[in-house]
Amino acid sequence: MCPGAKVDFVALSLLPSQWRLTLGEQLRRGVSPAELLERLCSSRPSRVRSETARDSSYEPALLRAAAVRALRRGAHANLGAITWSDDAYPLTLGVITDPPPVLWARGSVGSLGLTAVAVVGSRAASPYGIAVAERLGAELASRGVVVVSGLARGIDSAAHRGALSVSGRTVAVLGSGCDVVYPAEHASLATEIGVDGAVVSELPPGTPPRKWFFPLRNRIISGLSRAVVVIEAGDRSGSLITARAALEQGRDVLAVPGNVLSGRNRGGHALLRDGAKIVEDADDIFEELGSVVLSVNPSGGGRASNEVDKSTDPLLGLLSAGETCDLDDLSERSGLSPQRLLPRLLDLELRGRVKRAGGGRFVRT
Repeated sequence: MCPGAKVDFVALSLLPSQWRLTLGEQLRRGVSPAELLERLCSSRPSRVRSETARDSSYEPALLRAAAVRALRRGAHANLGAITWSDDAYPLTLGVITDPPPVLWARGSVGSLGLTAVAVVGSRAASPYGIAVAERLGAELASRGVVVVSGLARGIDSAAHRGALSVSGRTVAVLGSGCDVVYPAEHASLATEIGVDGAVVSELPPGTPPRKWFFPLRNRIISGLSRAVVVIEAGDRSGSLITARAALEQGRDVLAVPGNVLSGRNRGGHALLRDGAKIVEDADDIFEELGSVVLSVNPSGGGRASNEVDKSTDPLLGLLSAGETCDLDDLSERSGLSPQRLLPRLLDLELRGRVKRAGGGRFVRT
């Protein structure tokens, strides 16, 4: 990718989130980031409330200058800037309706492309909730699954620690810049996560935590994952936002039943009443995931194998050798929705039958 394109993607990420609702659709249609930036800035008011920048003026030249500064700061903080068109950009995240134009990351970027499950829940978790989160995190990670969560107090940090306890991989998605760990007492935990996993954010380096960033980051938690497991969520828990995002993205939603007397898990029980699968241990999660059965991998490398040979998957017949296709192309050819196509493409990628060609496109190997 040329340096200018990376600057344009970062500049897009500095725009207000509501301006970017159709960004994924436009990028998948082949609109360049430079053209998209010009379109958005020319069709919107030049001054609005700023989310990520001190300067509330949204002009292409000023945004590109701010993007250059962000890239310099990121390089100084040893952060990688993975843009939507990069091969390293997570496949599952790139196909959601509103993918972040750029994902800032510290740690093992390769962990973002592995099969992942999100474990989320209450910050004010009970000892029972903490214990369940740690156990699920350990069980998932010991079998090669990347555990995704938000580094928050309570359930999130317990899930991360559970994965780390078995030397597994885990990914933390922040509601601040990657170089501004929140809460501050989890700085050492973030460092541990970055050894084999990753700390990521869509927000440019130096961005402090703000309350409206956390609902936005929840779509990234679900977007990186094949399924979302909710542990102890109250009526108004942010975890329910993650669950709703997961459903919109075609992901599985599961929940752990809790104490009906405490009221800590009313939101989780509501999910169960609405059809979410009950989770008592990691086997329940693997059963829901279906076709991908992950082998035990103490090193947390995340290798996977299928129970059955998918080499004759008819989906491969829709891909000519050397031809790149995006989800929309394959959806039109197969008659299947993108939500149903994505898990099958991930399975085929794990088996080496297809690979990503950048920009959310696939090619048959």
